[in-house]
Amino acid sequence: MNQTRAFLILAWLMVATLLWMEWGKEKSAPPPTAAPPIVAPASTVPSAANGAVAAVPGVPGVPSAAPAVPGSPAAGAPAAAADASDGIVTVTTDVLKVNLRGGELSEADLLKYPITSEPNSPPMRLLASDSTLFFVAQSGWVSQGNAAPTHESGFRFAGPQRNVVLADGARDLSVPFVWTGPNGVTITRTYSFRRGDYAVKVRDEVVNASAAPWSGFVYRQLSRVPRELVHKGPFSPEQYSFQGAAWYSPTDKYEKRKFDDFADDGKLDKQVTGGWIAMLQHHFFAAWIPGTKDQGQFSLEQLNAGGLPQYLIRDLGPGVTVAPGGKAETEARLWIGPKLVKAIEAQNVQGLDRAVDFSSYSIFATLANGLFWLLEKLHNLFGNWGWAIIGLVVLLKLALYPLSAAQYKSAAKMRKFQPRVAQLKERYGEDKQKFQMALMELYKKEKINPVGGCLPLLPQMIIFMTLYWMLAESVELRHAPWMLWIHDLTARDPFFVLPLMNIAIMWTTQKLTPMTGMDPAQAKMMQFMPLIFGVILAFLPAGLVLYQVANGGLGLLQQWLTTKRYAEESVTAGKDKGKD
Repeated sequence: MNQTRAFLILAWLMVATLLWMEWGKEKSAPPPTAAPPIVAPASTVPSAANGAVAAVPGVPGVPSAAPAVPGSPAAGAPAAAADASDGIVTVTTDVLKVNLRGGELSEADLLKYPITSEPNSPPMRLLASDSTLFFVAQSGWVSQGNAAPTHESGFRFAGPQRNVVLADGARDLSVPFVWTGPNGVTITRTYSFRRGDYAVKVRDEVVNASAAPWSGFVYRQLSRVPRELVHKGPFSPEQYSFQGAAWYSPTDKYEKRKFDDFADDGKLDKQVTGGWIAMLQHHFFAAWIPGTKDQGQFSLEQLNAGGLPQYLIRDLGPGVTVAPGGKAETEARLWIGPKLVKAIEAQNVQGLDRAVDFSSYSIFATLANGLFWLLEKLHNLFGNWGWAIIGLVVLLKLALYPLSAAQYKSAAKMRKFQPRVAQLKERYGEDKQKFQMALMELYKKEKINPVGGCLPLLPQMIIFMTLYWMLAESVELRHAPWMLWIHDLTARDPFFVLPLMNIAIMWTTQKLTPMTGMDPAQAKMMQFMPLIFGVILAFLPAGLVLYQVANGGLGLLQQWLTTKRYAEESVTAGKDKGKD
């Protein structure tokens, strides 16, 4: 196999892989909904969106069987009527603006992340109570034989004002809610927000002023309907990104389930100590993170909200028993925000970094994490993600230099012996077997490695695919500009300049690459490869095309210098031989 044939095979493998990714993405795309997330959601909650679920079995630590989590309100009744009558509390920090209903976070805007890169674009709304964009975080209590507050009703705001803003210079703020039961039990819920933090602490304190023990357990859940994708089209990173539920347990580690597979992949009923549950989407996610020693039960539900599919993931637990005159506490964190690697790592939660879902395959996920770590260091150096990508190319080229040097040296040798190969072709005519045997003998005699071009191409293809997954998932690069016309490295090149540059680079590289021993049909097919790749790259993120252009441009320069140097060495050697 010569270098050009190796390139042809690996190039077609890359094309086939990209097409397979597109086909799989179309199969796994969530059901479309009526409106994109740019529309500001209304305040109504769909009638089935308030936790209509079956009875939940007991949880370790709960002294008696747990009752059912509250279902949907009666037909015709307004959703969450009790909380609605008590009003909504709006909390604004430097990074979040959320609406609270005591037991439910019904809306959350990410103030640092506009929906589009256009000026004056509204912020991304991750949580919403509108029926078509429905995505809420809920939490309440259930007690066997005793009254308890749920996410639907019970908690009452206990603060001085309903519009709470983090003051300039302040580090954090707290928003209190209180439920008072008919039997003398009170539960005080406190939401704590910190400056620059997307993790909201939710702390419940149970105080039993009655004459009898009180037992119950807290539940925390995320419920949503899939949203229509904003960016569609071939190889769209948003379409390829995972959309669905994910959870982590210390025993089984990271697991996930696409929305389409909720019903088909069986019931989830997992007893867990610690761990976390989440709903993932492109660039953003929400997650409930209980205490590391809290015992709970993870479950999934597929519901129906006014004709729209609705999906729910729940953590039921921990259970508590409070003696008369005693009190108990339970605390969890609710992450509502972007998939920022450093911020997620700062939470110090085992496995939470897997929410940044670079790939379903662990080997590619590990490689993507390594590439992102290196890319982030380069970004700290250059202050621009585009130049960081180019710097990454330079470092990878240096790391792969021994392989690429062997590749280009082999190509230069093959180019030198093209006239002799042509003579062999003319001598053996249509007898391909004898021609191949003579060609192999020539390679052996002149110490030419015909497969020298294979090894450098394989790691380049793996890095290319890994970088695609990394760029598709990295919110750090979302709306990040490079220079001039490139205003978003995660979107396609709006003027197709980079794909056209890649076509020119690939075409020039072909001219320097010998077609030694190649079948005429294969040689003709090779001529179309620059155009095929140019069309594919036209739909891929500009950051990925920038990587390909920089990689191809440096490769072309290296090949040209190697070819020129080898030609000069051959001429010098010929002159020295003549003198002798």
